[in-house]
Amino acid sequence: MPPTPRHRRTYRILAGAAALATVGALAAALPASAGPALEKSAAHKPGSGRYQDVQLLSFNDLHGNLEPPSGSSGRVTEVQEDGTTKTIDAGGVEYLATHLREAREGNKYSITAAAGDMVGASPLISGLFHDEPTIDALNGLDLDVTSVGNHEFDEGAQELARLQNGGCHPTDGCYDDSEEFDGANFPYLAANVTKEKTGKPLLKPYWVWKQNGVKVGFIGVTLEGTPNIVSAEGVKGLKFGDEVATINKYAKELQKQGVQSIVALIHEGGAPASTSYNYDCDSPGAGDGISGPIVDIAKNVTPAVDALVTGHTHQAYACTINDPAGKPRTVTSASSFGRLYTDTTLTYDRWTGDIARTAVKSANHVVTRDVAKATDMTALIDRWKALSAPIASRPIGYIAGEIPSTGTESPLGDLIADAQLAHAKSLDPGADIAVMNPGGIRAGLTYPASGSEGDGVVTFGEAYTVQPFANTVNLVDLTGAQVITALQQQVSGLNEAAPKILQISAGLTYTLDLTKSGAARVVVDSVKLNGAAIDQAATYRVAMNSFLAGGGDGFAELGKGGDVLVGSDDLAAFEAYLTANSSAMAPYPVPAANRITIVK
Repeated sequence: MPPTPRHRRTYRILAGAAALATVGALAAALPASAGPALEKSAAHKPGSGRYQDVQLLSFNDLHGNLEPPSGSSGRVTEVQEDGTTKTIDAGGVEYLATHLREAREGNKYSITAAAGDMVGASPLISGLFHDEPTIDALNGLDLDVTSVGNHEFDEGAQELARLQNGGCHPTDGCYDDSEEFDGANFPYLAANVTKEKTGKPLLKPYWVWKQNGVKVGFIGVTLEGTPNIVSAEGVKGLKFGDEVATINKYAKELQKQGVQSIVALIHEGGAPASTSYNYDCDSPGAGDGISGPIVDIAKNVTPAVDALVTGHTHQAYACTINDPAGKPRTVTSASSFGRLYTDTTLTYDRWTGDIARTAVKSANHVVTRDVAKATDMTALIDRWKALSAPIASRPIGYIAGEIPSTGTESPLGDLIADAQLAHAKSLDPGADIAVMNPGGIRAGLTYPASGSEGDGVVTFGEAYTVQPFANTVNLVDLTGAQVITALQQQVSGLNEAAPKILQISAGLTYTLDLTKSGAARVVVDSVKLNGAAIDQAATYRVAMNSFLAGGGDGFAELGKGGDVLVGSDDLAAFEAYLTANSSAMAPYPVPAANRITIVK
């Protein structure tokens, strides 16, 4: 198959305010009667009138989902006029491309932007090739600009630079002998990511889109807490600054250059009060509408910024949050995995060069699968599927039913923890416990009844989608007191506001009392191993992935383990366990997920 055609754009940062001065001079020459009411009628005529509508299409957290995501990861919930809800199958870049292209029709002033995590934790079709297929797809989607997210650092700064600039992978080489990987046609923005040695930004902090005198600046940041959720090697030599301070700094810089219309691309988000993508969080009676870290960020980012495109939490919302001046400002997020896109209208005032904030409107739209597939995206997927097929289609086990990854304790979490304990015991028969971070489980295992595959076979490709991070299984010594402290860190410290409940291996049980607060939610007397109370003075051999062993996800206590033994990668451990414990005649049963007793 011939290579997917690529095209290049040229980017440059505006250097001065000459264009704005010209606009100001023209404005002064117009009659006083040429006010907003008269000029607004010409808003949709490109290049004419005072006001010009600029279309901003945006999405976030694609995570390399080129094919339609399966199971619940490929559905969205829609609230109906009568208050009931229905689910809609959504996602897949073949459909996303069609929806974006149709949305752009008739909009000469159209920008497409993203808020990070375009790559990382990707399905095998992309992850196996270090996400080159996703960058190719984003080029084909005509993405103009994106911020980095935490997952852009999964393979470190050098690999991120390669995704931006192109070139063959340093160890795996080129995947196509006929061409070298070109890299992204769009800029990655990382305003709050600096090099420790120099203090300089790792990548461009901002970028300016311009057309026919219209200028819109974009500032891109990832969450300040990125080092807490990425492996230490991935962020080595980097510092992550405060989101608000960074955005405010570069907003001033853009204004000095004559750019008054500014959008912040922020890989940090919130949680709406409803999981329906079309929930109106600004409607009367909606309560707070949205909660989480993005609220404080939005309330403190300078009023010079006209809209916030956000991500990270995989939620859907199109809300307004008051800026520091008390004026409403649009804050959006388009769920994840390419299931939604946001269409925002920014009304640009040619006299001031700024956005007429009162005219901003925004809504999320479903990437439905009832439209024609984009043929160039189909060709791209077919090409990479052909390369990955021999690996992806290999069966590794059988399951008796759908094994979901959702819930405080999930059936799949139990299965993975058991697999890691079994691997640890093969290295050291004295291994006692295994724990798994919930964020490392990227999807459930589907089954015929769910409308997915046809026979309950688990393929390597499906297992890869579940655990794509290539962590190793590490075995460490922890005291019983440290084990209890680690369990308490699930619901306290960095994780108090948004608990991260570790998935645990068979034999470990305890009670989680959600009626309490902080560390007290873990009932210490209830923590038992094989029915006996944990001895806080005794030493236990605990298995976990290398991310947790480095203190990731706020589990600092797990990073203090001694006598470290590094095993195989976690996906290999999962495969070995499923192969050894299932067959076509005796598929693996769905775990009961009853190791943690929840009190609500």
